[in-house]
Amino acid sequence: MKIDTNDILNSILDSLDHVDYIRPEEIPNIDLYMDQVTTFMDEHFSSTKRYTEDKILTKTMINNYTKNNLLPPSVKKKYSREHMLLLILIYYFKNILSIKDIETVLEPLREKYFSTDSALQLSDIYREVCEMEKSRIEPMKASVREAYGKSQSSFENVPDGEEKDKLQLFTFICSLSFDVYLKKMMIEKIVDELASKDKKE
Repeated sequence: MKIDTNDILNSILDSLDHVDYIRPEEIPNIDLYMDQVTTFMDEHFSSTKRYTEDKILTKTMINNYTKNNLLPPSVKKKYSREHMLLLILIYYFKNILSIKDIETVLEPLREKYFSTDSALQLSDIYREVCEMEKSRIEPMKASVREAYGKSQSSFENVPDGEEKDKLQLFTFICSLSFDVYLKKMMIEKIVDELASKDKKE
């Protein structure tokens, strides 16, 4: 059976068109109990699940994040809007970074902008970062199209058919994976620099 790689590409590009972020004003302006927190996250991130049974956030995860200093403890068993913003950031980071690395990345935010009188609020930082990321969707789509085009020109000596389709699809996966690998390596170098600087201080 022929693999329709064009359908795969179009599906990927379509999913990028639907990438969005939870805006600070969408987060309830009241403190939430843990069950309300998990419900909120499930409702807003359900479209990011790979499988329907996947869990976005559980009580155990929240407790682990607190235990590992990623998330400040709740106040009287309730979580503020700032808690929610950190949980959203943790959700994005956890697929590529270790718990320890996430702790290092978020430490400046927890120390300076969580429940403080700073002129710059955590919600301001969150919004700025998310808006910047949204602006990168179109360049990313162009990069994906380029990787796809190059994969389609690979294995020219293999006769057209299922074998060639699979090899070209493998090439496309490798190209996307290499991009992730390099970026993960760069992030880890930055995190190591942050951790080293913190130890010196």
